[in-house]
Amino acid sequence: IYPVVNSAYPQGFAWNGITGVTESPSGADSNPQYADNIKYLNLISNEEFGATLTAFMYPDAFAECDGSAEPVTGVRIGQQTRKPFGLSYKSILGNDTEGVDYGYKLHLIYGALASPSEKAYNTVNDSPEANEFSWELTTTPVSVMGYKPTASITIDSTRVDSGALDALEDILYGSESADARLPLPDEVFEIMGGEAVVDVTLNRANANVTVGKSITLKATTNPAGETVTWTSGTPANATVVNGVVTGVAAGSSVITASVTKNGNTYSDTCNVTVVAAG
Repeated sequence: IYPVVNSAYPQGFAWNGITGVTESPSGADSNPQYADNIKYLNLISNEEFGATLTAFMYPDAFAECDGSAEPVTGVRIGQQTRKPFGLSYKSILGNDTEGVDYGYKLHLIYGALASPSEKAYNTVNDSPEANEFSWELTTTPVSVMGYKPTASITIDSTRVDSGALDALEDILYGSESADARLPLPDEVFEIMGGEAVVDVTLNRANANVTVGKSITLKATTNPAGETVTWTSGTPANATVVNGVVTGVAAGSSVITASVTKNGNTYSDTCNVTVVAAG
């Protein structure tokens, strides 16, 4: 579990005793529109991600997320502000030859909020059962460069690079040199070998970006109504397609763009420093 701090997930805590996670997507409902007795449009509502989480116990770090506070050691009060959090868990993949050793899926959840859960306490009897906690989770999606916001990511261990997956899990679960944390989607994509995408605004201070392999620079400008075309200064091995510079390696570069507004063209520059991750 990764409690939210300033829109980030800087520290993770192990959660032992989870018994199940039931994912419950909702929305994406069809809303047909008719005119002249003819269906001419089908509007689809936004899709939302929710889940039900069950467990026999939970870590102290989850107390704030469950609406509790501890004003005095060992004394908890309820009905407090519930803190959002992130979550990571695995589900096993199996096949007919390797069984459950075939692989697994790594699930990442962002912007989760737990609703109050029912707790039942019974007298001691001859058929005791362990109390199982249950929470309904709702989510608020986080931004993803080039895609719609999302609250969930699923990574298939059988289809991704094992080295990249190991690097991601070192971040998620901690290592000898760093505490556990939950990276945001764009960083996850970089770690797993995707291309980083960074918007660079002209007429602004220098841009410093850290990527694993390469970076895509998309030109935007401060005033409205301007079109931008990269003209020169692209580093070696970089390419320009439809105004997007790709394949920029580590190093410093001065990139020149041609900006056109109301028929007038002028040039501007943006100093870009690309630092290789690690």
